[in-house]
Amino acid sequence: MASAGGEPPVSAAHPGPASVRIPAEIVEAIVRQARAEDPNEACGLVIGDRPAAEDGQPLRYVPTRNKAASPYRYEIHPDDLLRLTIETDDADEAFWAIVHSHVRSAAYPSPTDLGLAFYPDALYLLVSLEHEEPALGAFRIVGGEIHPVELIVAAPGGR
Repeated sequence: MASAGGEPPVSAAHPGPASVRIPAEIVEAIVRQARAEDPNEACGLVIGDRPAAEDGQPLRYVPTRNKAASPYRYEIHPDDLLRLTIETDDADEAFWAIVHSHVRSAAYPSPTDLGLAFYPDALYLLVSLEHEEPALGAFRIVGGEIHPVELIVAAPGGR
């Protein structure tokens, strides 16, 4: 059953975290890439010391190539995904968030995004370019259910 706005229902049993802090520098890098790749969706990964689901802290943003090269969907290029999987594993780090942009729709996971949510311990961070001012949304997607997460942007240089 969809909500009044046509969005999939949100489960009442939130898996956590309810909120996360992310450095402004990471947010700025995400928005910069999204604008640069418009009209196609941009994608990338926020690397953390642990997954967001384990109270991990975001360390840096790594832009990746969108293999789909589409304004309607994203696919992190397999070569980028393999390289970053090895690098994070070797550095004892993790995928903190899977990032992509929506160029003409809200920063909310689409049905296509739900089907691509293969990392339940990571956040799904979306940036919308639908309006002049970019909008961000953070979510856990677990078992096909969307769980909103409050995104607190830390001041530049802060955590």
